[in-house]
Amino acid sequence: MASTGNTLLALITGAAIGAGVGLLYAPDSGEKTRKKLKKDAQKAQDNLNKRYNETSSNLSEKAKKARVDFEERLEETLSSASHKADDILAAMETKLEELRKQNAKLQKGKSRKSTGNSPDKAVV
Repeated sequence: MASTGNTLLALITGAAIGAGVGLLYAPDSGEKTRKKLKKDAQKAQDNLNKRYNETSSNLSEKAKKARVDFEERLEETLSSASHKADDILAAMETKLEELRKQNAKLQKGKSRKSTGNSPDKAVV
């Protein structure tokens, strides 16, 4: 974008210098010189407008492409995060089930000890 600004500045500066030199060395009458200057100024204005529109169009296209790329990357990231979250939840559910089984075993062992029916003692 900075190079575009420099290009436009150079174009305007060149047009102004050219117009000034043209006035100094103009062999034509004042009316003809003014018409030439007006024509040259209009050409410079048209060229400037053309470059502005091209630059604006290019920036719009780049912004649209950047937005699409961002949306695609965001979707990929969210999808990846969702899969990882599912994996984590599955692992946590497995671990929870293991803990429940261990707790059930501990509760059985505890109840046997409190009633005196532990597997270590034989009832006669």
